[in-house]
Amino acid sequence: MTRPLGAALLAVLVTACRPAAPRLSLLFLGRSPAALLGGLSWAPDADSSRIVAFDGELRVAKSFTSPRLATPMAVAPLRTALLVSERTGEGVVFDTGGHTLREWDSPDPVDIYAAAGTDRVISARSPYDVEFAAQPDTAPLLRVLDTLGRLTGRIGTVRVPAVPFLVQLVNAGAVATDRGGAVYFAPLARDEIVKYDAGGALRWTATRKLFATETDPVFLPPRGRRIEARYAVVNVALAVGPDGRLYALGGSDSAATTLRLDVVDTASGKIVGTRALGPREAAIAVTPEGGIETFDAETLLARAGDGRREGFGPPFALPDLSGDTVRLSQLEGKVTLINFWASWCDPCREEFPHMAQLYSEFSRGDFAIAAISDDVDRGKMLDFVRRFRPPFPILVGGGRMKERYHYRGLPYSVLLDRRGRVIERIFGFGGAEEFTSLRATIANEVRVP
Repeated sequence: MTRPLGAALLAVLVTACRPAAPRLSLLFLGRSPAALLGGLSWAPDADSSRIVAFDGELRVAKSFTSPRLATPMAVAPLRTALLVSERTGEGVVFDTGGHTLREWDSPDPVDIYAAAGTDRVISARSPYDVEFAAQPDTAPLLRVLDTLGRLTGRIGTVRVPAVPFLVQLVNAGAVATDRGGAVYFAPLARDEIVKYDAGGALRWTATRKLFATETDPVFLPPRGRRIEARYAVVNVALAVGPDGRLYALGGSDSAATTLRLDVVDTASGKIVGTRALGPREAAIAVTPEGGIETFDAETLLARAGDGRREGFGPPFALPDLSGDTVRLSQLEGKVTLINFWASWCDPCREEFPHMAQLYSEFSRGDFAIAAISDDVDRGKMLDFVRRFRPPFPILVGGGRMKERYHYRGLPYSVLLDRRGRVIERIFGFGGAEEFTSLRATIANEVRVP
């Protein structure tokens, strides 16, 4: 039997035109796990409140931001979508175009999520933001969730230390899962990596033998309102590589000022490789065969640039303290700081004097501030205003703003350019240093006609 030459040539061309598999898969960017989906590695850029996608050569392919992205700490593949773990514990699901599909609240005070492209999500207490809160010894170590964030199962139970309010810290850690349903967990403050099978049974425990004796975290003497604990940072993040091995990012010293990478055989739990990481080796990738390559994370992210500026929304029309309506459209033509605050917010009290100083340094034709109160109690809002006497307009949000703008906490600010597009989002109060940087950004923007 013979085939026409054209058919043979077509077969060769089709074979040659198939896209090559990605050469590099990004495992970690900074101290956060990335996700491989659609031939791209998707990683969180927490400082810029965005998700960045890299191709197989670690060139920036695309990036997106969203009002739902405050401080993204991890990305995992969830079916054909991206599951993002927020620093404050929310799970937010996006499509690869950056559109929000759904969101859920943290089962614990602050959780982080792992998935492997299936319908199964694993949640663990986040190693990135730990709250001091007690839980009973019957609480699960890990939770199994469906794609809507609903509880479907549990794995293990927490270990309650002598001081119960340290239970979140003792049981916080890095988590990963694979397509077969196996779950890997590495406690933040303990030299241990464990594997559970798809049914939740413990399969192995690995240790690096870093300490002669393991000790639990302890509270330090209080300093004013600050409550701190002393503990060793052992495990930071986990990822299952395309070669099927587990990669564990952890501290080389108790404060994790430098990091190390351990490679674990997932069948046996044996650590088959260890690599000390330099201070600029903050992006870690692997080849399909398991070859490790490291890069400077800042250099990779710089290639993404500032991204395309998006419009701020939804637009508001809110009363000021005199009852007059102020609309977002009235602020166009000026660089504008939209600030959300409330009288019960301690950081807001610290922030207001800095905003007043900032407001005085630029002309009213170039710069505006719209400070939107999210107080439900108008009397408490007015008491706050009488105390701080802000020189900028106060708008009344009436307790409805979080639902509309999806911020994670207060204070929350959005800096807009003269065309009403978002320059940057600011979460929380970062002190004088933050306002020094903000002042420089505004000064640059007001020079743009």
